[in-house]
Amino acid sequence: MDEEKVTNEEINEKKPEKPKRKKTSKEAEYLLELAARDEKYLRLLAEYDNYKKRTVKERDAIELSAKATTMSAILPLADNIERAINSKGDAESIKAGIEMALKMFFDELVKQGLEEIPTDIPFNPELHNAIMHVEDESCGEGEIVQVFQKGYRLKDKVIRYAMVKVAN
Repeated sequence: MDEEKVTNEEINEKKPEKPKRKKTSKEAEYLLELAARDEKYLRLLAEYDNYKKRTVKERDAIELSAKATTMSAILPLADNIERAINSKGDAESIKAGIEMALKMFFDELVKQGLEEIPTDIPFNPELHNAIMHVEDESCGEGEIVQVFQKGYRLKDKVIRYAMVKVAN
């Protein structure tokens, strides 16, 4: 039986090599289609990457433009406050100058779309922040009796809630 023992190396040597077969036209067609799809995928991936980079640049440019617009709108206020500080008038004229600067500032904010949240309406938690409650028979339920800080919104977005005292 020792004579019949054959090593793995001998078995591998005895195996005939598989002849390399030619690819059929169907296989070649599929390979060409696969290559075309790979190319299309890579182009689409590159386009998407370029799109992301472009939108980041555009967003940054819009943000810079918005900041520049805001700054140019409030710089005249800074100028007027500086004038009020440097004036040598009496307290009443300085106060009047500061009031004019404040009015000019709020006029500019209104032009930009800012609006004050009304407090002459019943309490609304979407617009108001109740920091105090008071029991008062002469006031209606949910009535705002005192405003501690005005609230503002820009279109439908609340920028700052109005801080109020609410009855009952």
